[in-house]
Amino acid sequence: MSARLNTMAALRAGCAALLISCFSFAGYAAEKATGLRLSGKGPVQIESDKLEVRENENVAVFTGNVAVVQDKTLLKAGKLIVYYANDGGSATTGSASIERLEATEKVYMKSENQVATGDVGTFDMKSEVLVLSGKQVVLTEGQNIATGCKLTVQMKSGLARLDGCGRVSMVVSPSSAPKN
Repeated sequence: MSARLNTMAALRAGCAALLISCFSFAGYAAEKATGLRLSGKGPVQIESDKLEVRENENVAVFTGNVAVVQDKTLLKAGKLIVYYANDGGSATTGSASIERLEATEKVYMKSENQVATGDVGTFDMKSEVLVLSGKQVVLTEGQNIATGCKLTVQMKSGLARLDGCGRVSMVVSPSSAPKN
C-alpha cells in the first residue's frame, strides 16, 4: 500500500511539473511570439518570379516564390499583395510607403528561432499587427508546437493570441520550457 501511495504521489508530482512546464511555455510562447517580427520601420526586400504594379490603385502584386526579408525575418508565400499609401510616392519605383501586406498560398514566416505557417497572412505596417490564418496555423519553437486556425501578434505590445479550430493544440517538450 505504501509503495502504491509513493507511486501515486510521484505520478501527481510528475503531472504537476509537466503542467507547470506547459503553462510556463504557453506564457513564454505568447510573450515570445513577437520573435515573429516585421515592423513599419526599416527596409523591406521583396523578390518573386513576377511583379505586376497597378500604380492607379497603389498596389503591387508579387507572384511565384515570393520572399520578403526585413532584418532577421523571412516571409515566403506563393502570392503577395502590397498596398501602398497614397502619399505621393510611386509603387513602381518603391518610393511609396507600404500600408499593409497580404500573403497567400502557403505562407511561411521565420524569425530568430520561431516558425509560423498558415494559408493567409496579413500585416498592417502602421499598427504592426500580424494575422496568420488558415485550415491549420502552426507555430513552432524548437520541439514545441502550437496549432490553431488564427494567430494574431501585436508587435508593439508583445501580445500574441492563438485561436483554435474548435480547440488549440500544444505539444511541449519539458526540457525546452523556460526555467524560472
